[in-house]
Amino acid sequence: MNKLLLTFLLLFSMLPARAAEVAGIFDQGSTQLSLLAGSGSAFNNNYLILGAGATYYVLDGVGVGLSYENWSGSSPGINRISPSVQYVFDRTSSLQPYVSGFYRHAFISGQPNINSVGVSAGVFFASGRSSIFGVGLAYESYLNCQAAIYGSCRETYPEVSFIFGF
Repeated sequence: MNKLLLTFLLLFSMLPARAAEVAGIFDQGSTQLSLLAGSGSAFNNNYLILGAGATYYVLDGVGVGLSYENWSGSSPGINRISPSVQYVFDRTSSLQPYVSGFYRHAFISGQPNINSVGVSAGVFFASGRSSIFGVGLAYESYLNCQAAIYGSCRETYPEVSFIFGF
């Protein structure tokens, strides 16, 4: 019985959603939780990146968030914490464009810590009753960066997200 219920819930969550069904995910008072799993490179090494975050919508379409990342599998070890702010433009459409800005502090073992600022833009698509799929592009610039140590002081990278709200 539990397997049948779990299968039903998973299938139900994959049904296409109307924009009105997920519009509340970006409304004032709503919260989103995120999990991150991916890969990245720094210091000519490849890393496994795991993280988590939360965003709270202080106004309709305006969210403030905090996230944490752990970069492991290579040396030096890296941990990053990022406060952010996000604005979702059209919350009633099936395509919901967004922009965001963030500040990031990176703790790097054996190296000086480094800060960065960045922006991102993209679009969210309704994917379930309380879920959104997003694609975008981010630009990040490191502050007080020494290219001889860090390799590059700015980067542009794609963003792919799957968000659950409540």
